[in-house]
Amino acid sequence: MNILAIDAGNTRIKWGLHDGEQWAALGVVAKQDTVRLSDAWKQLPVPAKIIVSNVSGERVRSELNVLMARWRVSPVWITAHSSQCGVTNGYAQPSQLGSDRWAALIGAHYFHQGAAVVVMAGTAITIDALTAGGKFLGGFILPGLDMMAESLTAKTAAIRVERGEFESFPTNTRNAVWSAGVQAAAGAVDRMCNALVAGGEKMPAILLSGGAAEAIAPHLYGPVVRRENLVLEGLIYVALATTVETT
Repeated sequence: MNILAIDAGNTRIKWGLHDGEQWAALGVVAKQDTVRLSDAWKQLPVPAKIIVSNVSGERVRSELNVLMARWRVSPVWITAHSSQCGVTNGYAQPSQLGSDRWAALIGAHYFHQGAAVVVMAGTAITIDALTAGGKFLGGFILPGLDMMAESLTAKTAAIRVERGEFESFPTNTRNAVWSAGVQAAAGAVDRMCNALVAGGEKMPAILLSGGAAEAIAPHLYGPVVRRENLVLEGLIYVALATTVETT
């Protein structure tokens, strides 16, 4: 059974066709590049199910609906629940958790049988705590590395810098801005790991994905596992669980 999973993020749309056991195709486009996305999907067989996480707003949802109409398969647009697929949502209002974060937590719970800190380092950086028992305790949301630098450029008269390089002791403004962002993100991840351990969990794995993952990973102290398609994997688990429940 082919399942098409779609992760519409703030800057990119990632997608994958899964046959129930493994990925048959994977792709990524800029969220505004619907022509390229349409061309890629022309090559796909008709999926039995389509499941989507969208945090890009109504315009992207409408554009995706137009593209998916070719298959005449009603897509499932996921939202966070109080519990699903073995994961319990610790948010005070569970539905307020982003669908991408929820899918990533489900993917993490299935991929890693233990406590985890789930980090998606993209336009924004989310850092979510997951116990070994599958409880999402809560998480941080930080500006992404580029957004941190851009905020300084926008709000200060003297700082006009391009992306720098990491230095432990930066010796120019460009590297000072970039290194501070990397240290802020890495420090937040480390603090979340420490909080999980203080709460009684074993040292968590850091499941890391996103465009800034390469910049952040070398500066983390815990065990790091790169998992680039964690949202898509979570979507597949949701789709398969729903199939089992309804058959």
